[in-house]
Amino acid sequence: MGLLALGTPLEWPEAKKKAAQVREWGIEQLLATWNRAKGKERDALLWGDEVEYLVVCFDDEHRKVRLSLRQSDILEALASNEKLVKEGGGVHDVKRGVPTNGYCAPVFHAEFGRFMLEATPGKPWGIGFKDLLDVELNMKLRREIAKEHMSDTEFPMTVTTFPRLGLGDYITPYYPPSGEKLRSQYVPDEIANPHVRFPTLAANIRSRRGRKVEVNVPVFRDEKTSWPWMDPTVNYDLYKWPEDDDVRKGAVKENYIYMDAMAFGMGSCCLQMTFQAKNIDEGRKMYDQLLPIGPIMMALTAATPIYKGFLADTDVRWNQIGRAVDDRTREELGEEPLKNDRWRIPKSRYASNSTYISKDPRLRKEYLDPDLVVDEELKKKLIDGGMDDILATHFAHLFIRDPIVIFAEDLETLDLSKVDHFENLQSTNWQHMRFKPPPPGDGTGWRVEFRSMEIQMTDFENAAFSVFIVLITRAILSFDLNFYLPMPCVTENMERAHARDAVNGQKFYFRKNPFHNRAPGRAPGTNGASRTASPTPSRPATPLGPVEDEYELMSIDEVINGQYGGDGTASSCRFPGLIPLVESYLDSVNIDIETRCNLERYLGLIQKRADGRLWNNAKWMREFVRTHPEYQMDSVVGEGIQYDLLKAAEQVAEGGGGNGLGKEMFHV
Repeated sequence: MGLLALGTPLEWPEAKKKAAQVREWGIEQLLATWNRAKGKERDALLWGDEVEYLVVCFDDEHRKVRLSLRQSDILEALASNEKLVKEGGGVHDVKRGVPTNGYCAPVFHAEFGRFMLEATPGKPWGIGFKDLLDVELNMKLRREIAKEHMSDTEFPMTVTTFPRLGLGDYITPYYPPSGEKLRSQYVPDEIANPHVRFPTLAANIRSRRGRKVEVNVPVFRDEKTSWPWMDPTVNYDLYKWPEDDDVRKGAVKENYIYMDAMAFGMGSCCLQMTFQAKNIDEGRKMYDQLLPIGPIMMALTAATPIYKGFLADTDVRWNQIGRAVDDRTREELGEEPLKNDRWRIPKSRYASNSTYISKDPRLRKEYLDPDLVVDEELKKKLIDGGMDDILATHFAHLFIRDPIVIFAEDLETLDLSKVDHFENLQSTNWQHMRFKPPPPGDGTGWRVEFRSMEIQMTDFENAAFSVFIVLITRAILSFDLNFYLPMPCVTENMERAHARDAVNGQKFYFRKNPFHNRAPGRAPGTNGASRTASPTPSRPATPLGPVEDEYELMSIDEVINGQYGGDGTASSCRFPGLIPLVESYLDSVNIDIETRCNLERYLGLIQKRADGRLWNNAKWMREFVRTHPEYQMDSVVGEGIQYDLLKAAEQVAEGGGGNGLGKEMFHV
């Protein structure tokens, strides 16, 4: 979560009148940043992670668990801890098990929900291998510090969603569903962070859209689930707000779980990574090459099988968040002819990416999104200002959106030393990759944010996936890897990643040869971690064939571990696999045996998740519910089941393994 500005927010009718001004000023600020920073070179190769928590409150006597709305109290306690502030000077407390490696103590931030916390390392990580091994310890430290500033019954949990959000007595302190901002029949306005940005964002999305958001998630059909199924929690008799008519006008879908507020999406937790490149060209390359990997990692980290007290027929959160902040009008959705709006927009402002941005000569026009919508006037302004066509197209695509939250004070004077208007649009385009220009004044470089992964229950898992993505970026840059796919294939992969048990049951489009104009390298060995892929020397350029010949459908096991025939020999290898590529990178650098063995613990988790030997969080949760003695095989997750599930998840996070489902589900 970035800096939360203060000011007088405009309600949507007034904000709409100022939208064009904010877009134009945002482009001016972007050009000022471009001209100031396009030549930045030799920035340190740094990275950081963001871990988000739900704060839950256990009532063991009554076997209930609620979301705690004490975010502000907890943050205030953290801010007033003199010892923690002192540790922010650069040294951790050795007694906590964290080495005195010079990094600052963790930093905590507010998030959308009053039941959420975000934690980051106090300083960015470097790319040294010792740094990679400190990540898990740092994540454990963050959880420990957060818990120390909560009540005895509160716990910081790294789960994506609260299973029964919106049902019954699920928050403390309790507020009934009401409020003019969300106008939800399930959640109160008080569930959101009270900072003016958040209720204004929710209200203006609803107002711009012309009705409440519609978050419909397919319900899981179990043995005794009534079919067809209609969400039994919907109240069709509410008449307090005009939006209450939505449920009587088709907002509720047959066989879908219905939700009606931003909190059902932005109240989800995730694991995000940000990388600083040495210059803009390297950042653009990382952005493009990580982009096709996003759907794979989302399926691999799937952790969201329950919504509003029902098992869902999906395993990840992404589309639900997209629907929860979808401000498109009926015209922009294609439900009505264009009359008042400028164009039809295929995706929500929270969606998978639609643009590549590198000047890489391997970027073929066939990879681009044929349905891309661009503000041509703003694109021309960027090009006239010196930006190249590819990057200008990217930003002109982001700027087709309206700014949702506008502060009246920001409209008085255009300040080119700031980026507030640019960030107004940039930060509310929530795509699975984000390209971040250097902010003014602090020396930060060009950055790339990887946003698709689901948060995991344990610090071990979150560290493993963080380290894995870091190592992938090193392999991409070291071996000049090429993962380009046509953008519609990436979009399709994001949809496939939502399927129940997609990690084992779905196939994904992926590039067959990651070496530009080269055959895949040989992969010695027979199986497991011993397999590596070594890039072969460059061959002379050959004529490009049909783009369809460059990719095929692969299982996640094949993408992660490689495509091998029955004998497992090098001659039967096709795509080498992301793990063998990472291991080839590790083979190519000077790394000691102990560090390599520790890194292999993390890579082993990824391997076994991909080939099915280990369950992901979504499958663990789903099986926990379906084998619970109170479950009636009817898709309903009752309060007792929720209590036991989150208790078990908390025990797993602490290393205990709850209810017979041990940590072997997650640990190698």
